Amino acid sequence: MDARARTTGRSAGALTRRAASRLVTRLPDLADRLTAEILSGDVARPAGLTDDLWDACHIGLRHGIEAILDPSRRADLRWARELGRRRAEQGLPLDQLLRSYRLAGRVFWESLVEVAAQHDPDQLPALAHHAVRVWQTIDEQSSVAAEAYRRTEFELLRRDEEQVQAIVDALLDGRGADGRLLAAATTVLGLPARGRFAVAVLRQDDALSRPIAGRPETVNGIRFLWRLRADAHLAVVDLGDAGLDDLTEVLRAYACHHVGLSPVVDSPADLGHARWLAELALRTCRSPRAEVARLDRRLPAALVVSQPELAEHLRRSVLDGLTALDPVKRGLLLETLDAWLESGGSATAAARRLYCHPNTVLNRLRTLERLSGRSSSRPLELVELVLARHALHEGDKSPG
Repeated sequence: MDARARTTGRSAGALTRRAASRLVTRLPDLADRLTAEILSGDVARPAGLTDDLWDACHIGLRHGIEAILDPSRRADLRWARELGRRRAEQGLPLDQLLRSYRLAGRVFWESLVEVAAQHDPDQLPALAHHAVRVWQTIDEQSSVAAEAYRRTEFELLRRDEEQVQAIVDALLDGRGADGRLLAAATTVLGLPARGRFAVAVLRQDDALSRPIAGRPETVNGIRFLWRLRADAHLAVVDLGDAGLDDLTEVLRAYACHHVGLSPVVDSPADLGHARWLAELALRTCRSPRAEVARLDRRLPAALVVSQPELAEHLRRSVLDGLTALDPVKRGLLLETLDAWLESGGSATAAARRLYCHPNTVLNRLRTLERLSGRSSSRPLELVELVLARHALHEGDKSPG
């Protein structure tokens, strides 16, 4: 910025402050004018919201003048937050609140120009250099008021717990295609129309046990909306910028029992399908310890549990040859297969897991291949062997 521009800026600032200071004595008249402007365009202003309108205009204009005279104080922003909160509680539509700020900006600017023209007519062109700053201040005020309004509106809506629960239930039950329901999900639940969502299902083994140590609402930017069912806790999860890895870590810290976790979906309309996938993931849990089962990492097992009759047929056709074996030997062969699969097909790594020699692993695998009629070196046959193993796991969980 050259010296001439700096001089012009200082001159414009000084002129604006002089004009603003002269408006202090005209505040009642300005409040009258602004009140009339607001009421003239309000077609359906809620009853009872005209009683404090003049006071609100007077206070807001006074704080606007103070913001020009002393930009470091910014009491105008504190007032904007208070007004935004109050108007949300009173039920004034947000667009009417923002319209009031636009009118306040016009009345304030026109009054500044009138005063400057009366007292400093020769310097009036310099006032235009400060117009951007004045309107920026008004924009800041309206943005702060709008933010406070939305936050208060959301808090008020969330107090209606029955409505919240009904909407969450409807989404989880797969009724998200209803446009009115989606609108309610964004307004009442505060969910974005497009985003990143998941569903978590936490098993509750009996009525007295707790499936989760507390029900977190927001952890590391991840937001949870909980629903309690007879045998499980369900959570609609708004991931924000977080990933499934982040969500898994949060759930591990809280879950006391198994958790099924759906893939990410991008609309609340897809939460019903996500719930089904999360329940499918939950059915793959086998460990006595709490597991967080992500469907995207358990697809073979999920495929088996989703088709129990076909899975049983596959188990019998592939692994029936093991039934004649001694239970200990049969368990050893299956344990070796599990270790080999979990080790990425490495006999050496599997041997370390099993505390035996790699040749022992290979010998057991060959025995398993002979009994099943499937070779681990042929991809299609290996797929059958893996799915049959998952089917056997599922059969082991069945009663009796």
